[in-house]
Amino acid sequence: MFQPMPKDARVYVAGHAGLVGSAVVRRLRAAGYTDILTATRRELDLRDQGAVNVWFENNRPDYVFLVAGTVGGILANSTRPAEFIYDNLMIHGTVVEASHRTSVTKLLYLGSSCIYPRHATQPITEEQLLTGPLEPTNEWYAVAKIAGIKLCQAYRRQYGSDFISAMPTNLYGPNDNFDLASSHVLPALIRKFHDAKQSGGDAVEIWGTGSPMREFLHVDDLADACVFLMENYSDDSHINVGTGVDLSIRELAEKVRDIVHPSARLVFDTSKPDGTPRKVLDVSRLNDLGWSPSYDLDRGIRTTYQWFIEQQAKQSSLRGMSEA
Repeated sequence: MFQPMPKDARVYVAGHAGLVGSAVVRRLRAAGYTDILTATRRELDLRDQGAVNVWFENNRPDYVFLVAGTVGGILANSTRPAEFIYDNLMIHGTVVEASHRTSVTKLLYLGSSCIYPRHATQPITEEQLLTGPLEPTNEWYAVAKIAGIKLCQAYRRQYGSDFISAMPTNLYGPNDNFDLASSHVLPALIRKFHDAKQSGGDAVEIWGTGSPMREFLHVDDLADACVFLMENYSDDSHINVGTGVDLSIRELAEKVRDIVHPSARLVFDTSKPDGTPRKVLDVSRLNDLGWSPSYDLDRGIRTTYQWFIEQQAKQSSLRGMSEA
């Protein structure tokens, strides 16, 4: 029933410079795709419908991976709610509409597991969407992501467009955001332990109680799943992407500590919010299609930290050259 994407297809990755987009580009290149379309934010403002329409008319992609968006952790969501809802609503809307206008063969829209209710039954099945209140610390982002799912469903139903949606769990990996003011928990922990190690500090502060349970997926596994779904899935319902395995924030912090700065001790700031008590996805539908992840968490953290160290060294070298 399903056909692989032709190797000479024109494939547009919206958001190619980000964590997910760069991983999708790596995966496509490794698979032999040669006509991968990208556009930087300076070249194309994805919030501008007119500009997006013109770009699609000029470039005529056959397949679209819609993985662009404004993202961040609890702090960023709490302090920039207008940006999170506006930017994401507009980006989803312009790319989906332009894909319809230019008769794109297939589009994959990437959401987030924060679309589910704060107190969803665990593991979370796809059917639990819109069955309860959202987690307040990221509701602006979640509402935009839910709108993206419904947008794809609406275009499928009205126009017959082959637009599908996938909902990944918490992500990490190369090209992640390690800025403590806007990063997610895993890269933030890597940065905190690294900085403590560099400064000789023996304590690292962790937000909250450490009790929330979270699931983590390496971004290269997500990229592989995205290509798999583009070739093996076509349905009105969104589909979960994850490992189906979770651990507490305390356990995660201990893993990062043991890899980055083994002598450090954990200090929990319980005045900071925990967020959703537990969030692990039911990934049985994806597993039944024949896909499963390849990275375990320890390997993923180690390779991500190695990438981070290499980037730090490059930045240090560039600073040295500019000062010379």
